[in-house]
Amino acid sequence: MKKVIVIFCVLSLLIFIRPALGLGTNTNSNNINSSKTTEQVDTIEESNSYSGAFEGLQQFYNYTGFANVTSGHAIMILIGIIFIFLGIKYDYEPLLLIPIGTGVILGNIPFVAGNQTGIYETGSVLNYLYFGVVKGIYPPLIFLGIGAMTDFSSLIANPKLMLLGAAAQIGVFATFLGALYLGFSLPEAGAIGIIGGADGPTAIFLSSKLANGINILADGTTVKNLIGPIAIAAYSYMALVPVIQPPLMRLLISKKDRKIKMKPPRAVTQKEKMIFPIVALILTLFISPSALPLLGMLFFGNLLKESGRTERLADTARTKLIDIVTILLGVTVGASTQADIFITKDSMLIFGLGAISFIIATCGGLMFAKLMNLFLKGDNKINPLIGAAGVSAVPDSARVVHHEGLKSDPSNYLLMHAMAPNVSGVIGSAIAAGIILSFLG
Repeated sequence: MKKVIVIFCVLSLLIFIRPALGLGTNTNSNNINSSKTTEQVDTIEESNSYSGAFEGLQQFYNYTGFANVTSGHAIMILIGIIFIFLGIKYDYEPLLLIPIGTGVILGNIPFVAGNQTGIYETGSVLNYLYFGVVKGIYPPLIFLGIGAMTDFSSLIANPKLMLLGAAAQIGVFATFLGALYLGFSLPEAGAIGIIGGADGPTAIFLSSKLANGINILADGTTVKNLIGPIAIAAYSYMALVPVIQPPLMRLLISKKDRKIKMKPPRAVTQKEKMIFPIVALILTLFISPSALPLLGMLFFGNLLKESGRTERLADTARTKLIDIVTILLGVTVGASTQADIFITKDSMLIFGLGAISFIIATCGGLMFAKLMNLFLKGDNKINPLIGAAGVSAVPDSARVVHHEGLKSDPSNYLLMHAMAPNVSGVIGSAIAAGIILSFLG
């Protein structure tokens, strides 16, 4: 029994002192090697994990706007911010400039092509909304709302003032000739020319028909897509009416003529107001059938207003409908100004031509008003300032005329008189667009 206990104690002692004696070296070596291998695998896996995370971050960065931004994008985003600033700070056509400015920013956020993001990518949301611009759907709806909110009484009471709206259209044809001189094709020049009418919806409508990047010329070349530059130029100069027109008025019209007081317009009956849109619709469309989408909706909207039986429809047209269309039109037109398409030599030329045409149109109206006074006597004379309202920037141009008249004589109220050439300018620019379209479309 004692021998068994001694053997058990010796074996136990050997087990405990075996590591100290180095008897387990091979096993430990194997364990160490195994441990090192495990550590190496863990290091490799950790390295692969870091590499994968880095590649993921790099791929994420490549999809951000920071990786794809160009100086052109930055310039256009700055322009969008300026538009918004002008609309908010100085109240320059905020209903137009704020949506357009926002659209410019949206259209110039850098993106990776192929993800159905950009306005020119088939299947994108912006592309679907832009369909209304490309196909000329939005402008007639805008004209419907304008007709439903316009009072033609001043024009009906004094029809001769319609000549001032016609005279201002000289800017359209001057710009057309200037565009041809600068090397634009006939359809492109026709679309650019309508900027002289200072009518955004008309400019979009005509450019969507003539300069849409789809039509093929006789020599096989494709016309350029100039909808964005033309629309932005037209709306920009509409918004800048309070800046551009007053210096021209003071330059061309003497202080004495600026003080001319016009006799109050006669009262217009409701029956005349109801008959006018029907007669005007027939006459203008017989003159220019191609303007049917614009003038047809303009006078239809006015008939809704004046009939006295469709107030609900008229109210919808001049409020909810025109507001919705203005938002869609402004945002999509703004978004169409992607830097790679918008920042071109053609765009700069269009803006230059637009400025010149707007000046010519304003001067044409002012000078024609002075010419008319040579044939008018006594209190039938007109204040030449209202000639500037012949451009179709409704109603801002009429307001500018009114404020300029008040500066010369605080008791001289020209707003109602100026509205006559102002609304006739809308009609005149649409007729001019129809004539151009019938020849070049």
